[in-house]
Amino acid sequence: MHHFRRMDRLPPYVFQVVDSLKMELRRKGEDIIDLGMGNPDIPTPKHIVSKLVEAAKKGRNHRYSASAGITKLREAICNWYKRRFDIDLDPDTEAVVTIGAKEGLAHLVLATISPGDVVFAPNPTYPIHQYSVIIAGGDLRSIPIGPDRDFFEDLLTATKQTWPNPKMLIISYPHNPTTEVVDRNFFEKIVEFCTEHQIMVIHDFAYADLVFDGYRPPSFLEVPGAKDIGVEFFSLSKSYSMPGWRVGFCVGNPQMISALKRIKSYLDYGIFQPIQIAAIIALNGPYDCVQDIVETYKKRRDTLVDGLNRVGWNVEKPRATMFVWAKIPEQYVKMGSVEFSKMLIKTAKVAVSPGRGFGEYGDDYVRFALVENPHRIRQAIKGIKSIL
Repeated sequence: MHHFRRMDRLPPYVFQVVDSLKMELRRKGEDIIDLGMGNPDIPTPKHIVSKLVEAAKKGRNHRYSASAGITKLREAICNWYKRRFDIDLDPDTEAVVTIGAKEGLAHLVLATISPGDVVFAPNPTYPIHQYSVIIAGGDLRSIPIGPDRDFFEDLLTATKQTWPNPKMLIISYPHNPTTEVVDRNFFEKIVEFCTEHQIMVIHDFAYADLVFDGYRPPSFLEVPGAKDIGVEFFSLSKSYSMPGWRVGFCVGNPQMISALKRIKSYLDYGIFQPIQIAAIIALNGPYDCVQDIVETYKKRRDTLVDGLNRVGWNVEKPRATMFVWAKIPEQYVKMGSVEFSKMLIKTAKVAVSPGRGFGEYGDDYVRFALVENPHRIRQAIKGIKSIL
């Protein structure tokens, strides 16, 4: 057999350990409450589904589409940014439709990073932020993040220790898995730093809408000069509960957008056109459906966090995302997140994501996904209480 060196650079998928155990127990008839994978369970709003059905009935929409996205969708994307953040974008040169944010981000890194190029990414973080660099043959350097870290101090230290100079920084706020949020001043510092050091920036803005308690997340592109050095990704998966539809987009720096468009032109023919048409309706349509989705997650967040605190697991309420990032209780922290997650699923019948799967700096934590209703969450709390 041939040896696949690129695959050798990818570590075993840590989450598979918990997934396999979950399936094994379910086959035995165990009722496992799955708060592991962040797979939204809320149905897509009806008006979006109706448009998909209508568009799918028209034969002309069954042909190959445009890999960069149809014109009206790119225009809807730019209008959405103007309404939400007062950012002006050119739909022809500064916007491209992607097959979800994950595909677009991975292909942008592949298009812009050469073997040996240094890329900074947070640790812990959503896996594709790190592994897109490895797949592209780049040199990944981790910037630790967490409540006891100064991001800019760590970023400056990493930059001083790096030769050749870093070529790219990948960030994401509101952040998965840590749920950290930032203000506009954070992005102003990012733009100033990366402009000075000639570093490209990718900002993953997938959780722009899933925010609570009055918090308003800034767009990276709001900052003057941001468009000169970077791009921002958004996905309809969470805001409009369209995860399986696989539709997102990238906006910002024309040179980076051009690179993504070009590599996509070799790799795909675009998303099924009825999905793109339905995405236009989502972006141009009423915002109350998004607010309803956010309210559902807020109720689940409150049920989970209040319940965990009640049984002795002290956790703060996140101000954003569809997750709760919980430090492992002191009596179990030495187990590490993988073994603790295995114990949770075996004893409490609750599946969570081990923090180790997001990077070694996440090993003292587990991530809960808010993908079950309050009744099931309360049932999970009872199981967790049995081990605390």
